[in-house]
Amino acid sequence: MNRIFSQSLVAAAALGAAAFAQAADVKIGLAAALSGGAGQYGAAIRNGFQLAADELNAAGGVNGNTIKLVIEDEQGKKEEAINVFKKLVFQDKVVLIFGPTLSNSAQAADPIAQAAKTPVFGTSNTADGITSIGNYVFRNSVTEADVLPETIRVAAKHNGIKKVAVFYGNDDVFTKSGYDNFKKALEDLKIPVTTTETFAKGDVDFKAQLTKIKATNPDAVVLSALIAEGGPIMVQARQLGLNVPFIGGNGMNSVKVFDLAKERADGLWVGSPWSIENATPENTKFIAAYKAKYNVAPDQFAAQAYDAMHIVAEALKKVKLSGNLQADRDALRAALPAVKITGATGAFQFRQAKGAAGKPGGYDAVQTPIVMVTRGGRYVIEK
Repeated sequence: MNRIFSQSLVAAAALGAAAFAQAADVKIGLAAALSGGAGQYGAAIRNGFQLAADELNAAGGVNGNTIKLVIEDEQGKKEEAINVFKKLVFQDKVVLIFGPTLSNSAQAADPIAQAAKTPVFGTSNTADGITSIGNYVFRNSVTEADVLPETIRVAAKHNGIKKVAVFYGNDDVFTKSGYDNFKKALEDLKIPVTTTETFAKGDVDFKAQLTKIKATNPDAVVLSALIAEGGPIMVQARQLGLNVPFIGGNGMNSVKVFDLAKERADGLWVGSPWSIENATPENTKFIAAYKAKYNVAPDQFAAQAYDAMHIVAEALKKVKLSGNLQADRDALRAALPAVKITGATGAFQFRQAKGAAGKPGGYDAVQTPIVMVTRGGRYVIEK
């Protein structure tokens, strides 16, 4: 009798444990540049994730589990990103890490997640080579290699561009990768380059390089820059009478350009899967919810973060969380590649990238870029 009673107690305890497991927190790390030069990206990224997590939790979570974001400021620095990844993987024991914000930081920190077999998901890393780090590395930020040729093609068609000058940051993996992809796209489109000039992160005076560029009489300036330098570059170019279009990479696709360059922000061409002017039901709903929560318009980085949270939620629906951290990390990694959704950034799916040294690669985004130009304080879609 006592044996039967004790077995009943054990069974009840097991049921209670299972019920508890079903109602557990799913800890997901977010490593974002919330301070420093990339802070404007990191803040939008954090907001996008928080909005999506709040929506999912308000609707009952994922399979009854509550999403808990563990947010860390990696300051846009490689060394800090490495420290934050170690904390999230080994101390906080998250099931997945979103971030970091910059491609520079991703190249430094993602190998830690790969080695620890912890999925890492970039929402703003577009430089070449990120997903070749390994098969635990994902991103929904469309690569510069996929976006820049279309941006140049559309800008050239609308502006009659025959020759361009190139201006890029030569001390950052993202802006250097952007330059490499711009260079290839210009060669493929047979658009000659009048001159190539460089700058470094943190520079504030670009007049010497812009004067050289102006002297070559280009039809446009191809600019691979983050917005902190890109905004002042546009202002100083206009001050020097260099009033040609600018063709920018992913780092220039930010509403922050209107704050930094004000009336001199017109004539900037960028490409992205996302546009605030794209009036799909999914995007309209996202923009309204974001404005209601934060009292400001979202940007591309907020939209990609928002969609990334929903992509991971879709994968988590297919995962039966066991409480064994490594098993849960592996299961989530295995579930992610099959996810297909239509979100604020449009229809989305993954494709596997090539890995280094013959090893399996990670996963890149398959999405169609939208080309836009800044005009009168807004991004206008052009085809």
